[in-house]
Amino acid sequence: MTPATTEQAFEDAIECALLQGGPDSCPNHQARVREPRPGYGPSFKPGGYHRRSSSEFDRERCLIARDVTDFIIATQPKSWKRLQSLRGADYKERFLDHLALQLKRRGVVDVLRNGIKDHGIKFHLAYFRPSSRLNEEAARLHKANLFAVVRQLRYTPKSDRSLDLAITLNGMPVFTAELKNPLTGQDVQDAVAQYRKDRHPGDALLAPGRCIAHFAVDPNLVYVTTRLAGAATRFRPFNQGRDGGSGNPPVAPIGGAYPTDYLWNRIWARDSVLNLIQQFVHEDRSVKNGKARRDLIFPRYQQLDAVRKLVGHARRFGAGRRYLVQHSAGSGKSFTIAWLAHQLSSLHDVEDNTVFDSVVVVSDRRVLDQQLQRTIQQFERVVGVVENIDKTSKDLLAALQAGRRIIVTTLQKFPVIAGQAAELPGKRFAVIIDEAHSSQSGENAKSLKSVLSDKDLAAAEAEESGAPTREEEIEEIVLEEVRKRGPQPNLSLIAFTATPKARTLELFGTKQPDGKFRPWHLYSMRQAIEEKCILDVLENYATYEAYWKLLKVIEADPRYEKDKAAFLLKSFVELHPHAVWEKATIMVEHFATHVQERIGGKAKAMIVTRSRLHAVRCKLALDACLKEKGYKWKTLVAFSGTVKDGGKDFTESGMNSGAAGRRIGEKQTAEEFAGTDYRFLVVANKFQTGFDQPLLHTMYVDKKLGGVNAVQTLSRLNRTHGEKDSTSVLDFANEADEIRKAFERYYETTLLSEETDPNLLYEIERELLDFGVFAEPDVSAFALVFFDPKTTHDQYYAALAECVDRFTELDPESRTRFRRRLRDYRRLYGFLSQVMPFTDTGLEKLSAFVRCLGTLLPPEENSLPVEVQQAIDMESFRIGQTGSGGIDLRSGNKPLDPQEMGPDGLREEVYEPLSEIIRELNERYGTNLGPEDEVTFETVLNSMEGDAGLRAAARANPPENVRLSFDIKVNDAIEDIIDRNFKLYKRITEDENFGQALKDALFREYLNRQLLDQD
Repeated sequence: MTPATTEQAFEDAIECALLQGGPDSCPNHQARVREPRPGYGPSFKPGGYHRRSSSEFDRERCLIARDVTDFIIATQPKSWKRLQSLRGADYKERFLDHLALQLKRRGVVDVLRNGIKDHGIKFHLAYFRPSSRLNEEAARLHKANLFAVVRQLRYTPKSDRSLDLAITLNGMPVFTAELKNPLTGQDVQDAVAQYRKDRHPGDALLAPGRCIAHFAVDPNLVYVTTRLAGAATRFRPFNQGRDGGSGNPPVAPIGGAYPTDYLWNRIWARDSVLNLIQQFVHEDRSVKNGKARRDLIFPRYQQLDAVRKLVGHARRFGAGRRYLVQHSAGSGKSFTIAWLAHQLSSLHDVEDNTVFDSVVVVSDRRVLDQQLQRTIQQFERVVGVVENIDKTSKDLLAALQAGRRIIVTTLQKFPVIAGQAAELPGKRFAVIIDEAHSSQSGENAKSLKSVLSDKDLAAAEAEESGAPTREEEIEEIVLEEVRKRGPQPNLSLIAFTATPKARTLELFGTKQPDGKFRPWHLYSMRQAIEEKCILDVLENYATYEAYWKLLKVIEADPRYEKDKAAFLLKSFVELHPHAVWEKATIMVEHFATHVQERIGGKAKAMIVTRSRLHAVRCKLALDACLKEKGYKWKTLVAFSGTVKDGGKDFTESGMNSGAAGRRIGEKQTAEEFAGTDYRFLVVANKFQTGFDQPLLHTMYVDKKLGGVNAVQTLSRLNRTHGEKDSTSVLDFANEADEIRKAFERYYETTLLSEETDPNLLYEIERELLDFGVFAEPDVSAFALVFFDPKTTHDQYYAALAECVDRFTELDPESRTRFRRRLRDYRRLYGFLSQVMPFTDTGLEKLSAFVRCLGTLLPPEENSLPVEVQQAIDMESFRIGQTGSGGIDLRSGNKPLDPQEMGPDGLREEVYEPLSEIIRELNERYGTNLGPEDEVTFETVLNSMEGDAGLRAAARANPPENVRLSFDIKVNDAIEDIIDRNFKLYKRITEDENFGQALKDALFREYLNRQLLDQD
């Protein structure tokens, strides 16, 4: 075997790269160091290490005494001399003993970050890079850190076992590594096995916290762990990714580099290691099996890369940028956001100016707030850096005025804050949005920007405090409103999501030369699955199809609108007790046969139903089936509000019971489900996004899913667990091909094919004018009323009354087309106004006009038939398995289409005899019928406004409390619109995202009307 093919040659290459630029020579090997890849992350200079031998390592104390003392003498000579006078002749040995004891008790990260005290004298054990260059002494001390590389480190006094490589900082080991060369017949997995089998965690150097991380390395792959636990040691990939999957990019055959040389050239570079210790690595304390446990959190490669590049770009370009971070579910997003928020909050630019005055984190997850608090407190030893805003704008202003660097708020509360807060003078903000697709759209985005936007920064900085009183003409007010809705020079937006929609990509993505939009940083679903960061939820996927025969029980053969009749017939069948019982039986038997013993006998299942009524009946059927078959498992159900069925009222807390009949509140459902008693959770539009339960193994789907909703719902299964090696899906409602299409969009990277054409607004404007309902003078006259803060409620109605009269004179087909174009303009402008700044004030005026006109138009005339269930009965129902096995996802994603407005033509309603409708349903069950998007706001809002109890609550409570009552009332009102607007009803019940967006819009409009009434 030639020297170049040995493991020693691999060690030589790494050592020489680390020594390059340092005082030591590398006589036997010429180091080849690749330049870092272009990007905006910090350009850490490789090299600058010293070589130390294993004989210089103190095996009892687990440190290199020479480097410890040399560092202290060079950086803290007065303290060292003082210690000598207090300790006496053996001061050095006693100090090293004290340091070794502190390392054992506190761990190397805490000691390096916070130093130690000996006889009341404080000693720093490392100096980190200062946030600015203004302090020359801090910069000098930072350069004095001593890094060393030790090969074949014999680390235990009881044996001559050795580690291939160790890296020390000021004499204290921070990393160890086992290296393998595939040319000798061993690879990275052999290095992993060596740590698990031959490296004992009882040895001092390998004890938890005593060393930061242990790396298994070969020329192609890197794995890392922070805790050795014998055979149970868990190594995680620490690779860059390759072609959308796992691994590392290949290197050119000529040049002598390795695919993994980023590890020693960049990650182990001096400043990178110091940055890791100062800004990333931290300790997570917990209690497991009654024992206190300390775990070091070390970033995954993609987390580290994303944060460093985002911080580097912000340092170089400042505020006013937008970023989309597409990181797969399960990638540790909470930690990524915590690290990013902390570093942005103290960031200085190249001229040593503060980049952001405050960092605002928008998230609905309480765990994120807690994670921020714990993480940042470890870095700074300061309590109160993170401020949680969940009440009013006064809290926000107080936090900013008090210098709170990081502010956490929820999207639901942010519009309230934005509506009350005055403009802030000359401030720069970074806003980090958790799950951009649900947190940054339409009017909410406008509200968020309104509170953080400012006038010209130079002018605002000259103001002493607060926002000026504006006495401007309507035209200037419109321009200001438009400006707020566009990109702002003082506001950077960083959006995190695993499943970006087309709107999200265009709003936050980076436009490429070919016109496509890409995420700024990507950690794909495919890479996460291949790296076993998450599980593949499509690996075991079975679809079922229901067959039934319907018997017409009436003699007449009336004609009904086809889509409505089909929907109601299907609903009748799905809710029939026999059908519900059949599915419950299948679920229970499948669980008993295939699931119950999974995850060490702790596996759980979720049943996804298509409505609250389905959830209620499914829960009752499951309980009865379990009792009949003698299974002791318990079930929980999750839905909002009250469901009326069979003369009874059902609520989530009423149907869920604990020990001794104890009711389980809605906020306790997730916590109870985590316990050992409950194995089934039935849900209706709850727990399908943002729910993290690693014991969830199987999902029974009885709801039509598609697009992002399919990915988010099924991804509840992908969380890993030490004993979890698979997942399972039984789908009663969807075809495998549709699920495959939904996942393939997000499997590698999500692209938007091109940007939305803003000229579509002018086309829709022209079409609206052609109807003759309004003209440009009507819009201008309304703007004078709308943008005048003194306008009264009746003036709004008067300004639109004549237009409403003209609308009623149109023929039915024209009224329908007009409604659609009105809706198209409202949605498209709400989106485009966030993407690009408009200078055409007419567009903003028309936006306000169509929003208000749409609420005043009379309800659509659409006489629908009585409930079709009265005319049919069910003869038979059976369920058969139509597909089983995995769903393979293919590489090469099709880009998402840009925002488009569909054709204006009216869809012809098809009426058929009832017998023909029944026949076609029997043949075509499972057809995915396209929902219509007509919205009759006035009908539902009139019901809400007529509710005296809700009106009283709105006048006496903050909006977040009113929302609780409103959601219950609006759900009941929606159930009542099936005959007046079936298409809306169908869309709401089948499309969770649309339904929630509609309810949000109704709630905002309801609050607006209540405010106007109070005026």
